[in-house]
Amino acid sequence: MKKERLRIALAQINPVVGDLKGNSDKVIAWMKKAVGLGADIVSFPELITTGYPPEDLLLKSNFIADNIQELERICRNATDIVAVVGFADQAKKGLYNAAAVAARAKVRGVYHKVYLPNYGVFDEKRYFAAGKDFPVFAIGRTAFGVNICEDIWHLEGPAGVQAYKGARLIININASPYHMGKGLMREKILKAQAKKNNVFISYVNLVGGQDELVFDGQSLVIDDKGRVIARAKAFAEELLVIDVDLKECPRKSKIFLGGISPDKTKLAGPSVAAAKEETGEVYHALVLGLKDYIFKNNFKKAVLGLSGGIDSSLVATLAVDAIGAKNIVGVSMPSAYTSQESKEDAQRLARNLGIEFQTVPIQEIVDKYLEFLKAAFAGKAPDVTEENLQARVRGNILMALSNKFGYLALNTGNKSEVSCGYCTLYGDMAGGFGVIKDVPKMLVYKLAEFKNKKEGREVIPARVFEKAPTAELRVNQKDSDSLPEYVVLDKALKLYVEEDMSLTDMVRSGILPDVANTVVRLVDSNEYKRRQAPPGIKITPKAFGKDRRMPITNRYR
Repeated sequence: MKKERLRIALAQINPVVGDLKGNSDKVIAWMKKAVGLGADIVSFPELITTGYPPEDLLLKSNFIADNIQELERICRNATDIVAVVGFADQAKKGLYNAAAVAARAKVRGVYHKVYLPNYGVFDEKRYFAAGKDFPVFAIGRTAFGVNICEDIWHLEGPAGVQAYKGARLIININASPYHMGKGLMREKILKAQAKKNNVFISYVNLVGGQDELVFDGQSLVIDDKGRVIARAKAFAEELLVIDVDLKECPRKSKIFLGGISPDKTKLAGPSVAAAKEETGEVYHALVLGLKDYIFKNNFKKAVLGLSGGIDSSLVATLAVDAIGAKNIVGVSMPSAYTSQESKEDAQRLARNLGIEFQTVPIQEIVDKYLEFLKAAFAGKAPDVTEENLQARVRGNILMALSNKFGYLALNTGNKSEVSCGYCTLYGDMAGGFGVIKDVPKMLVYKLAEFKNKKEGREVIPARVFEKAPTAELRVNQKDSDSLPEYVVLDKALKLYVEEDMSLTDMVRSGILPDVANTVVRLVDSNEYKRRQAPPGIKITPKAFGKDRRMPITNRYR
């Protein structure tokens, strides 16, 4: 059987949710880039006109109408290329997560997503009806099918039907959010689909940050033997272009889109970007998620408290990599319990990063609070209330600077602390964005080590790694006074929070009974705090918020 060479382009781009015109302008610009490189087909990510996830914007009739209007504008520009474009389609039987196939300046066909994910961060059954048709399109003497994201994860799904109908290429458009290990999972299922159905798979993924989610890109082309023949970069926009030789297929019962371009400049060898090592991958996910949250929400600068500890040091470093040192303000807020080492380490970090550094001592403010509360507290011994008061003063100071200068206040709490409620509501939980909210404590250390190693110098001072973690809210305080050691705690939290293990199963997995009991009690009793925490970047398979949704009022243990 003869083969025909097809040049396909995968436009891995970064949209903004709700910016219908801006997203469409970008699609048109990248479509023109693909034409300039001689591509026959260019594909764009899922719901690219609206941005993903548009959530309850989809309930606004004007939003749907406007997105369709922008799709029509995009299609009018598809004069010299076939374009596959994700959009929200309104039909008689409901709203659909859809892909338009445009050619010769018109929509020639539409595919409606069949499998609607409704787990974890996904809530698509709230908005969309499921598609039932599996169209196949012909270009030149070859045929291809189009489907959307979750559809490709089902081995008995649309790809098999389209392959049976003659498609030799499956174009799958995606908005697949990142978490650790997700790339390997995708690659495994794509290879299985390609081999099972004897098809090439073009998998284009969204890139960029959207609130808690980060989309990593890493678009792929898999050949019919299940081999990766092209891979786009992670966490960056890219137009991935490759020539594929496809078997000829009869045009009968297929939507014919026209011929292919015979004149093509020779391409360089296939682009196969190297997959990142996991710690580096997480680091870049956090940087992109923070950068897009800041700029897409029209902030220019960010402010954070610098305690001299590992968490605030990492957040400051991520912030500098995201938006530049000149746009970051670090604030040291020492109390009577703040050690000289912590003050020095905070200042040294700021100097190493080249950020603005301010010192606002809080002891006089704390003393004034205690003076005014003396009568109300009469007869009560000092306890955690006085400790939390210090944290709340610090939160007030950061929010005042945010308010006065329009800075985004960055929260520095990690997942281990947030899980156990080892944080102060309206204190160190204050802020507009929780950069490391989904990063366990031991991974915080790994990310900090990654940065220093990458830079070849001590960006984060060595002493920050060496000293015992402490909130410094009382004399000689250590985190381990209240929590299991983090290396043990993180293992227990992974089992309980991410894997939903029972207490009994945790113990069977090697967690000591007293540790397991402590972790379950702390996690369950602090849901009310987490519900009031700022949004933060998801990097684990199950993050608090969109992923894990537990009732606050709850007696099940």
